[in-house]
Amino acid sequence: MKKLTIIFLGSLVLFACSRNALSGKKQLKLLPESELQTMATSQYQQFLSSNKVVAGTQNKDAEMVKRVGQRIVKAVESYYAEINKSGELTGYKWEVNLVDDKTVNAWCMPGGKIVVYTGILPITQNEAALAAVMGHEVSHALLQHGNQRMSQGLLQQLGGVALSVAVANKPQETQNLFLGAYGAGTQVGILLPFSRKHELEADRFGLIFCAMAGYNPQEAIGLWERMEKASGGQTPPEFMSTHPSEGRRIDQLKKYMPEALARYKPVGK
Repeated sequence: MKKLTIIFLGSLVLFACSRNALSGKKQLKLLPESELQTMATSQYQQFLSSNKVVAGTQNKDAEMVKRVGQRIVKAVESYYAEINKSGELTGYKWEVNLVDDKTVNAWCMPGGKIVVYTGILPITQNEAALAAVMGHEVSHALLQHGNQRMSQGLLQQLGGVALSVAVANKPQETQNLFLGAYGAGTQVGILLPFSRKHELEADRFGLIFCAMAGYNPQEAIGLWERMEKASGGQTPPEFMSTHPSEGRRIDQLKKYMPEALARYKPVGK
């Protein structure tokens, strides 16, 4: 029986590999993105209703987050049109919110559901660095890294069952996996780490979207230097715990920089 299970799971993984529209690379994806987008809409509203959302019309930081988010979204849409993949954004209903929470974090769920925590703003310090953060998180969603993390979680914890079956039979476990896969899992104690490969991939496209949005992508270097300093040798901020920021990462950002700078045109010029 155990041997048959292994064969089944192996076959499942083999046939669940697909090519990502943004990266062009094959990836494990057991879950239909449309189902995850539906789940994201529900989980996002639940998250917002149980956390303190900062109103954009009454707070300059919230206005900034909305403004940066809108420009990143426009950059994403322009990039996808450029590579003739606009259809891949079907189902995306972008939302951007600032949440009053000291946690140093930000994330993006499937379908473009974005949250920035107030705790990260003292480290970003300026709009360009915030754009680098948001571009990075949006890239994770577009590259479907969360889908891969949740697919791995379903294989390991729930035996690779279909999402609809998992939701029906193990709703709490499925919810925890979902929140953990997209960086919103601090309340449930689960946060599935991105691989170094995924991080660097999100860094590359995050810089491109940052630049296309009219922000200087070089601000990402200072951002990660401040992230390292913020840890002070102690337990790192939530954002850093799954986003390694050692010297190698900064070196890689510098290698990606020419590609991003080639697309950089400051707003108004």
